Amino acid sequence: MVMKHYPPEFRAEAVALYRSRPGVTIKSVAQDLGVNHETLRNWIRLDDAQGAGAQATTPATVSPSGSPEDENAALRRRVRELEEERDILRKAAKYFAGETRW
Repeated sequence: MVMKHYPPEFRAEAVALYRSRPGVTIKSVAQDLGVNHETLRNWIRLDDAQGAGAQATTPATVSPSGSPEDENAALRRRVRELEEERDILRKAAKYFAGETRW
């Protein structure tokens, strides 16, 4: 079996995508990206070892009695997360589209 080499940016974006989707499995994210689930699991472990494993606060973690400023800040963070996910998926699609061309 041939080992594939992925760019560091792709690895970082794959880990960020996994972390930005609470409740999703490593296997499902890996399948979406077209990588082996153990490969993604290793990237996540490596990222944890480097200390970058902190998760962002999502609007679901903000108390309903919070101030409008807190809610707006949480919503802005969520928008940034969603934009990051979108960008990751666009880059992944572009990457894999380039692989399929002759």
